[in-house]
Amino acid sequence: MLKKIIKKIHRYYLNQDIKKEKKYQELKNKFFFNNGQIPWSEGYYEHKRESITKFINDDSVLKSFKNRTVPDNYGFRLDERIVEYPWIFANIQKDKTIFLDAGSTFNFDYLLSNELIENKEKYIYTFYPEGKNYNEKKISYVYGDLRELPFKNDFFEEIVCQSTIEHIDMDNSIYGYDLKSTLDLVTNKSYEYLKVIDELLRVLKTNGQLLLTFPYGKFENHGFFQQFDNEMVKKIIQKIDRLGEYELTFFKYLSEGWVIASQEDCNDSESFNPHTQIGKKDDFAAHSRAICCMKFIKTK
Repeated sequence: MLKKIIKKIHRYYLNQDIKKEKKYQELKNKFFFNNGQIPWSEGYYEHKRESITKFINDDSVLKSFKNRTVPDNYGFRLDERIVEYPWIFANIQKDKTIFLDAGSTFNFDYLLSNELIENKEKYIYTFYPEGKNYNEKKISYVYGDLRELPFKNDFFEEIVCQSTIEHIDMDNSIYGYDLKSTLDLVTNKSYEYLKVIDELLRVLKTNGQLLLTFPYGKFENHGFFQQFDNEMVKKIIQKIDRLGEYELTFFKYLSEGWVIASQEDCNDSESFNPHTQIGKKDDFAAHSRAICCMKFIKTK
């Protein structure tokens, strides 16, 4: 009897906390809209999370991404995650698969609770442990360098590497990592990301799928990330072309929102670095102005 009473009390206070949190989120969201929807201002994160959650659970939006279209005024003043996540969810296999999140961009409850992810055998691989984990969702957390994966050959049926390879060999101290770039000048390129590509291809099963995204346009070295240009993309294609089939999709940010674009239209895109304010323009871009999304099926 006492246990039942304690459980009821616990549920009551838990529900009260949820209601308070929901009200708090609603107020922050309202503040964001009332103050001009300025990227990274108060309420931006709440609005972005709400938008991502809405779109990855909307079959019509996922269908449009699958058909290489996006709704009008889509992702207005939001960063590239608003196109990356729906593109990924539109291409994720519906079957139960052995799934690798290479870079830990899925370590959020609102993503892991999605029905397309819930039934997968999930591994999250990142350099250091993060503040939150979801062991109750039966996730295997593994830590280390993406250039040296500890998994056997042909292990994963599905791999997602979202906006991660641009940070390889860069100054990741901004994320609390004690990792410094090997680059002496900010004008230099690092090709260490190709070692990650080699490793992802090694651990991907035949007929398995790799979904890869990264910022695209003019080459830029922002210290903690580098923006890839056509030459850097070609080096990835040289590795994957001999092993399977690939498809590239490019998204470009305009002042009214995100659109599907050709690679040529994205070649001169410049990122906005919110930490240094480099690349700031009057279009209110929140970060990258173009994203390359690469879908690869390993056939050999």
